[in-house]
Amino acid sequence: MTLQAGEGYIPVDGGRVWYQIVGSGNAIPLLCLHGGPGFCHDYLETLADLSPERPVIFYDQLGCGNSERPTDPFLWIPERFVVELAQVRSALGLDRVHILGQSWGSMLLIDYILTKPKGVLSIVLASPCTSIPMWLSDTNRLRKALPREIQDVLDGHEAAGTLNSPEYQAATTEYYKRHLCRMQPWPISMERSMAKAGYSVYHTMWGPTEFNMTDGNLRYYDRTSRLHEIQIPALWTCGRFDEAQPETVASYQKLLPDSELVVFENSSHTAHLEERERYMQVIRGFLFKVERNLSR
Repeated sequence: MTLQAGEGYIPVDGGRVWYQIVGSGNAIPLLCLHGGPGFCHDYLETLADLSPERPVIFYDQLGCGNSERPTDPFLWIPERFVVELAQVRSALGLDRVHILGQSWGSMLLIDYILTKPKGVLSIVLASPCTSIPMWLSDTNRLRKALPREIQDVLDGHEAAGTLNSPEYQAATTEYYKRHLCRMQPWPISMERSMAKAGYSVYHTMWGPTEFNMTDGNLRYYDRTSRLHEIQIPALWTCGRFDEAQPETVASYQKLLPDSELVVFENSSHTAHLEERERYMQVIRGFLFKVERNLSR
């Protein structure tokens, strides 16, 4: 199947998801999995910088962005999103593909790869979470490094259960400015992702904030013991100030044989925005290296 630039909808379990194909180069396509859960593709749009040489494919997972938004909370489970990814790939005829998963997208990607799908030539795990216990340990440490007055606001409202208060939201934003995206102001694509997010998905699977997970159904997620099962080329990326802390990501990388790690020294959780040019150089170089090795 020859991919044509454009957009449309794909039927999946629970509804229809929107997709977009950018570019029509001859290199192997790159499929992009956004984070959240529920924060749609917009903030990943810079990855279209790779489209002169290969098709770059975005899709909004069910429940957010341009995709349908059913109200059944039982749809918001990791297993259904794995099936959804397989359905998107099948509908687009992606017999040979690279896949990049960012943040929650890395969790989705790992679970998908553990099903042993054929034709995935490489994976990029961008600002990843492989273990929720390790993630929460890191985010709690980052939270404790915030100014004392910000911590007091967070602690007080969490104890009172007033997480929707403007004061709590403002305090949360201070954390995000340090560890989610350090660009000021945030890029328009990032603001669009926030505006179009599926918060019911996020709250069901995660919780109120990045560092306050409460009872989200991902809270016991941990795939560190299974990383050795992945047998395809893999690249890990993260920022020096990332919620996905470099030391933690390095510990993941050691568990995945022959994988690579690149840390972006001037970035937090969105290096593809914060160090755009270098990020594209790294991803482009990795994908072409994989393809050269395949042709030998």
